[in-house]
Amino acid sequence: MTQTSNRFFDEAARLMNDAAGVAQGVRREFDTLLRNQAERVLGDLDVVRRDEFEAVKEMARLAREENEALRGRIAALEAKLNTPLAETKVAGADSPPDLGRG
Repeated sequence: MTQTSNRFFDEAARLMNDAAGVAQGVRREFDTLLRNQAERVLGDLDVVRRDEFEAVKEMARLAREENEALRGRIAALEAKLNTPLAETKVAGADSPPDLGRG
């Protein structure tokens, strides 16, 4: 009886081992199928990739910095224009400077 019960347990263990292998294979297949479906859906939605998003984000940051610098330059020029006319007048000039407009 000992020989029979050992063979029974050996067969049961082999069956369980095979079942675990099959379950892992099914899980891998399911993961692959799910990943492919998700990629297809995201492709159909025209979703931006991470690297593209990061590149545009960096471009926006640089544009904001440039805008701030230009805002400072404009403020300085406006402050210069708002100074009293006597300080900015050139000796002997009666009219405002020609800025090349028209």
